[in-house]
Amino acid sequence: MSITAAITGVCGYLPDYVLTNAELATMVDTNDEWIMSRTGIKERRILKGEGKATSDMAVEAVKGLLEKTNTDASEIDLLICATVTPDYFFPSTANIICDKVGIPNIGSFDILAACSGFLYALTTGTQYIETGKYKKVIVVGADKMSSIVDYTDRTTCILFGDGAAAVLLEPNTEGFGVIDSIIGSDGSGAKHLIMHGGGSLNPPTHQTVDNRMHTIFQDGPWVFKFAVTKMAEVAAQIMEQNHLTGDDVAYLVPHQANKRIIEATARRMGVGMDKIMLNIHKYGNTTAATIPLCLWDYESKLKKGDNLVFAAFGGGFTWGASYVKWAY
Repeated sequence: MSITAAITGVCGYLPDYVLTNAELATMVDTNDEWIMSRTGIKERRILKGEGKATSDMAVEAVKGLLEKTNTDASEIDLLICATVTPDYFFPSTANIICDKVGIPNIGSFDILAACSGFLYALTTGTQYIETGKYKKVIVVGADKMSSIVDYTDRTTCILFGDGAAAVLLEPNTEGFGVIDSIIGSDGSGAKHLIMHGGGSLNPPTHQTVDNRMHTIFQDGPWVFKFAVTKMAEVAAQIMEQNHLTGDDVAYLVPHQANKRIIEATARRMGVGMDKIMLNIHKYGNTTAATIPLCLWDYESKLKKGDNLVFAAFGGGFTWGASYVKWAY
């Protein structure tokens, strides 16, 4: 009997502070109607407090996951963190999460694939389960996007929020879990969605800070066009590979970047709006956390055996899709 990697639990964490469109309108030239009509975002969560970082949100999600699944920290074999806002360049945020949670002496590492990060990490974690190497793998998506947002740029500051969510992967021999995945990338798109400063090409200097090179730059129209195409294509491809129709799919679980991109993906798949997990209006784009936060929000509506299609597109450019048969 072949082994699949089943999601056996999910838990999220969101900061308390709610940044509304009305408050953003006091910071930049924008308004609720303008933001809602272009993105579908009403509000987003922001992590406030001195010394608070991405790992602090991830730790709460992982602790909640362990408690919820009645799993002892000593049982975890591997932890993978998807993030573009690590606490530090090194050590990895996954290392820090393990230390704070009390998960000793296991492999842990970060994956950086921007908004596709959770799918990249899920695909990676799945391999360790399918080969029989490990029995319990945690995949967490977490980002403190407020730490790299320019709140004087109305084209980007309206989009992003902070949050984290984690899933537990375990072996399954009944045909439930991650059935198939596709990941892809195109580095030629980097110039359209990028943070120019902070790496080895442009290390931090007074000049890079003054030129706002340590915040997100996005060529909105170009990114939108590419995202609509690639996210829809990869979602359709995963369905075709697995002989799925729109009727077979219980939910599309899309990256929450823009409501119009999500709607275009659903149309390409032949899936109605009633089958889309949507929480962008509440949380905005939390980058690597969006897909697991959707699962957390909709968990009570899911039934064992439901066919789910995960789809994402992100800076890099990166994209991906997974076909998951819900396990509980």
